[in-house]
Amino acid sequence: MRIRKKTNLGPRMKKCAAVLIEKPEDLSGQWRAAFPGYDRLWLELGCGKGAFTVETAAQNPTALYLALEKVPDAMVMAMERVCGRGLENVRFFDRDVLLLPYIFAPGEVDRIYINFCDPWPRSHDAKHRLSAPGFLRKYADTLPIGGEIHFKTDNDPLFAWSLEQFKSEGWILSEVTSDLHAGGPCGVMTDYEARFYAEGVTINRLVAARAAATRTTADGEPPRMYNAGIERPYRTRDLFGKETES
Repeated sequence: MRIRKKTNLGPRMKKCAAVLIEKPEDLSGQWRAAFPGYDRLWLELGCGKGAFTVETAAQNPTALYLALEKVPDAMVMAMERVCGRGLENVRFFDRDVLLLPYIFAPGEVDRIYINFCDPWPRSHDAKHRLSAPGFLRKYADTLPIGGEIHFKTDNDPLFAWSLEQFKSEGWILSEVTSDLHAGGPCGVMTDYEARFYAEGVTINRLVAARAAATRTTADGEPPRMYNAGIERPYRTRDLFGKETES
């Protein structure tokens, strides 16, 4: 869903300046020292409008919750939600995910959340998926042994593809499900997820833990990916009204 541009973005961002980190790379290796009193550091990649951010941080007040978002018109809404709730354990920053090794020291992040990321369905764009091997190795750099990635998506082909990438890169998988809310609402939802649930769309989820054998950037360049397209089948109807896939 495209976020509408905010004509008053500047003033709104300024009002929430207390929760914005302008230069996160300056805190590499120093996050806990800069924000004492927290026993965990959690990172969300692409927080959107912040529903998941706010509720997860509120339920875990001893965790320092960092939210990365590259769309300022979405991030300002998340920041306002945090400020409105008076949460002190959340900070936001705007950076490319590729820069994570410059923002965090090895093993500094305890958990990473990836919710409903862009599937980049075409084969030649596979390297841009946040579950691609190149990204997984950067996450492994920032997580300790046992550190986790919590991954959710409504895109079934992306989930199946991502499962294979996690396995081939040496992550330990648990809580794998293709219908997270089968028994009713489960856990904190994002704004998109709540809408999907109301529409009956199934949600995929997994938890991937870093192991001693998990590949990092020290293992070199990730393998090149061929035939990695994950387009959903195109649905149409024949002359008799029967639904087909092509």
